[in-house]
Amino acid sequence: MLDIKQIRENAADVEAALARRNGGFTLQEILKIDSEFRNVQIEWETLNRRRNEINELFKNGSKLSDDEKKNLKEESKQIKDRIGTIDPLRQEREKQLADLILTIPNLPDPAVPDGKDENDNLEIHKWGEIPNIENPRHHYEIGAELGVFDFERGVKVAESRFTVLVNMGAKIERALMNFMLDSHAKRGYVEVFPPILINRDCMIGTGQLPKFEGDFYKCADDELYLTPTAEVPVTNLYREETLREEELPIFHCAYTPNFRREAGSAGKDTRGYIRQHQFNKVELVKFCTPDTSEEEHEKLTRDAELILEALNLPYRRILLCAGDLGFCARKCYDLEVWFPAQGKYREISSCSNFGDFQARRANIRYKPKDGGKSRFLHTINGSGLAIGRTLAAILENFQQKDGAVKIPEVLVPYLGGIKEIRKSAG
Repeated sequence: MLDIKQIRENAADVEAALARRNGGFTLQEILKIDSEFRNVQIEWETLNRRRNEINELFKNGSKLSDDEKKNLKEESKQIKDRIGTIDPLRQEREKQLADLILTIPNLPDPAVPDGKDENDNLEIHKWGEIPNIENPRHHYEIGAELGVFDFERGVKVAESRFTVLVNMGAKIERALMNFMLDSHAKRGYVEVFPPILINRDCMIGTGQLPKFEGDFYKCADDELYLTPTAEVPVTNLYREETLREEELPIFHCAYTPNFRREAGSAGKDTRGYIRQHQFNKVELVKFCTPDTSEEEHEKLTRDAELILEALNLPYRRILLCAGDLGFCARKCYDLEVWFPAQGKYREISSCSNFGDFQARRANIRYKPKDGGKSRFLHTINGSGLAIGRTLAAILENFQQKDGAVKIPEVLVPYLGGIKEIRKSAG
């Protein structure tokens, strides 16, 4: 959430920054409602102050003539009537202003390049050797043949884009989860296992609501949502709290199943294990002071890259342009892993620096060491990694001529020494 004071005092600069997102955002309505709210708020405060003064005059037994008492009582009645008239308007404008501010995205960092969409993103670097595979097969072909995926039964028990993992598929998914959590724990992330049902305040706090209301699964009888990413419950662990600067930075990693309707992705990646309604992910979340924010963002992105390198999966890092930034992000790196059958890199992690945008929405502050006024901290998060996409990338990058798939060495201990997936006899 943007600071209304920043919008009010630097409207032209804020609109110029928003224009880089190519979203047609305007501050005209916000400024209009803000002006109306402030005017009625000032009158409301002035009337309340005068009413309190009158009450004090009567309460303190001041020497008042009968005429003065009569006039003050009449003034007090008029004040009460006026407050009764303007207070509903004041509350209405306050809510309108709060609702409007929630629809405005974060401002792009000045370091973010201009651009309209993913075609204007900037490649930062590549890592790994592209495997030389003759006629590479898609992960869903390999997985179905090796008994890793059962797409048909996934549809039977749910609907399309829900998949059953079988035998080695389930084992590798679990192995990846444990490997990722163990790896991040060694780098200082404290593991948490949060609820996967979350309330509306959580979804507002991290920016999923109200902007993207139709993208999520909601319980029919409760105001609870299935988590779309562990970023939501983990960030909201500290909602409405003021931490001490000495406690920062805080690093958390968390595994959760995630649920998304993918309402706007009709026709995209509907075949295979890339874009599912239910998927597993290990998330990295950081809470830090503004002066360490950029450094911690770089470190978090590097922590996600180290997982890909340990698995020996070729990838590249992309800096998103302003037009491709997510709603809450001020700066974002995408990590894209190589898929041989598609002959291109595909996103496997987005590592975002939100600045104080989420902290304002969730009211997460810290008390500086110098004893100064509490401030909003910065939040950073990224996938470390999306487990299902990692499994799909392993199937494609480690496929062998004889139909088997090699297991990355770092996963072998998690699989009891199994080094390959091979089609069972018969």
